[in-house]
Amino acid sequence: MQGHEFGAHNELSGTVHGATVQAGVIYGSVHIGSEANLAGGTPWQLPSAGHMVDRSPELEALERHRARALREGRPILTAVSGLGGVGKTALALRWLHALRPHFPGGQLYGDLGAQAAGGPTIPAEVLGRFLRALGVPAQQVPATLAERTAMYRSLTADRRLVVLLDDAATAAQVRPLLPGSGNVAAVTSRSRLPGLTVDGCYPIHLESLAPEAAVELLDHTLSDGRVAAQPDEARTLVDLCAGLPLAVRVAGALLAARPQRRITTMVRTLTEEHDRLEALAIDGDHDVRATLDLSYRSLSPSAARLYRLLGLHPGPEFGGPVAAAVLAGEQNATDLLETLHDASLLVDAGEERYRFHDLVRLHAAMMAQEDESPEDRAQAARRIADLYLVSATHAEGIIDPQHRTMARDYGPGPLVTASVGDDAEAALDWLEQELPNLMSVIRHARTEGFPTIAWQLADALWPLFLRRKFYDDWHAAHEEGLAAATELGDTVAKCRMLTSGGVGELGSGNHLLALEMFERAAHLFSHRGDRLGQARTLNYRGLALQRLGRPSEAARLFRLAATELPACGDPRAGALARLNLADIALTTGQPEEAVRQGGVARVELRNAGDTYNTARADTLLGLGHLALGRPGKAEEYLSAALTTLRNMTANYEIARAVEGLAVAAEQRGNARAAQDHYRNAMALYSSVGRSRQAENAESALRRLQESDPAEPGD
Repeated sequence: MQGHEFGAHNELSGTVHGATVQAGVIYGSVHIGSEANLAGGTPWQLPSAGHMVDRSPELEALERHRARALREGRPILTAVSGLGGVGKTALALRWLHALRPHFPGGQLYGDLGAQAAGGPTIPAEVLGRFLRALGVPAQQVPATLAERTAMYRSLTADRRLVVLLDDAATAAQVRPLLPGSGNVAAVTSRSRLPGLTVDGCYPIHLESLAPEAAVELLDHTLSDGRVAAQPDEARTLVDLCAGLPLAVRVAGALLAARPQRRITTMVRTLTEEHDRLEALAIDGDHDVRATLDLSYRSLSPSAARLYRLLGLHPGPEFGGPVAAAVLAGEQNATDLLETLHDASLLVDAGEERYRFHDLVRLHAAMMAQEDESPEDRAQAARRIADLYLVSATHAEGIIDPQHRTMARDYGPGPLVTASVGDDAEAALDWLEQELPNLMSVIRHARTEGFPTIAWQLADALWPLFLRRKFYDDWHAAHEEGLAAATELGDTVAKCRMLTSGGVGELGSGNHLLALEMFERAAHLFSHRGDRLGQARTLNYRGLALQRLGRPSEAARLFRLAATELPACGDPRAGALARLNLADIALTTGQPEEAVRQGGVARVELRNAGDTYNTARADTLLGLGHLALGRPGKAEEYLSAALTTLRNMTANYEIARAVEGLAVAAEQRGNARAAQDHYRNAMALYSSVGRSRQAENAESALRRLQESDPAEPGD
């Protein structure tokens, strides 16, 4: 398991390789305050409201509720329930957008996925996105639901923002996502969610549109005078749609695409369709089903095929690459997406991305079941999975070219690759944006019949998990990947999932579980006679023991790794073991040993072309010389480390080196320079969630300021 190189990069013993604040070499007064990091920009996440009719009484009721709640100091919480397609989200959006002048703190939007193919979204996942949107660096997002909820409530306590929790399944799913007092939260659900009553919720249940309002919506959709010219037919048409806004819009879009067709023709066709489909309702919404069937059969053959195959996509959103994949690389896939959008079968999700209304997605999946052979469905599903696997693997190579990527098993193709960017940050952003889709593919891979995708895609997500700390998804992906590898009987894949997954558990504080996973991997390697694989677990096991407060046991394994790994043909991993030994030596008061081990490691890492870990060795050597009272020598190594690290998103390592320069400046008697360095180290530690180290730097800064009160700006 060479990929993350066990100590690979010693993120596992404290280093965070990858952070949200880019910093280079810092010598002067460049201040990156932790409060600014937490404040972040103002999020405006709500989708556009669109056109809405006949909801004035509900809007007035929502405003009365808001005014009353403000007077009485109660939460401003409402739940909008109703049938699928009745306009719950449209009503909530219209109300919340109107509140923007009164709530300048931003807008948060969470799709809770009650009707999603993969099941409802867990609250911790939504909270993680909310916290990052509010400016919390990914490394500072807590691991547990309770801690995330507490941080979220604290950050929103005085912010004055609005939150839309769309498509909720239960009250329990909603509660952790409610912001602090003084903010507005709106929930939409097909269920009435009576459990939210105890939270002060104001419920509104939407019925279908009145006939006059439905006719108005149809007229707005057509905008060509046909409704005025054929009022009776228009009334009959909206009656056939049961007044459901979704059905009216789809029927209107179908008519709009045929400006010469009379509404009478649509009425006659839809009447026949309605009668035929009575027994084939979608969740009771037979009128929507009839309308969608009619719209579907009016599509061109290519657009209809794209529509039904997109119903196989397991995630919430998609764009052109997914369309190209399901159509086996057809060049006009993007144009066909626009055709489906124009027919009101897709919703614009922004940035050339689309999503289905949940009823439309169900209909598309039904059409795939009816009009595609099992073989064609399986091949399309595999091409979707391969799109994400090949693209994530490409991103992995850009972000971490030294990661040992395992072989990928793609289907027959053709393979389609998404554009993931040209540099590490762009590739990380792509992985983060697509993470809900990537996780959906992982969760569905085994049931779809391609379990290799589950563990290989989890493996490809390694650099994202390592740098941006999505611990919930990290755990879920590797748990599913391990189950798939076990099902396949693939020992090498099982070891990969155990070690990669164990690193995630280590990072989230589950040190004992991580140790158990690393030991399971070691046993599997030993059982299959893989000496190198077993040796590669030594660093991992040592890091877990170090985190568990057992440094002597950890050092024993690191010493064994430093000997075994070069003997097995992996000198670079052996050098990383020496770095871990140097780190332990520093923390246990053995600076001479730290310098010795760090010096040997530095030579081997430089020879291997590993510039990042060579810089880490420079930092450790600098800190070792500081402990020996050699500030001049220490500054040489620390400055060399910063020269290398300045273009890397490695703020923890930069912080260590900058803090070392602060100590060196103190030893030389330069208090002003030391204060500057401590300020910068404190900000960098905060940016990667290292609160204890940030507090230490702050204490040192305060001590120096007290001894030098004339320091300007203090």
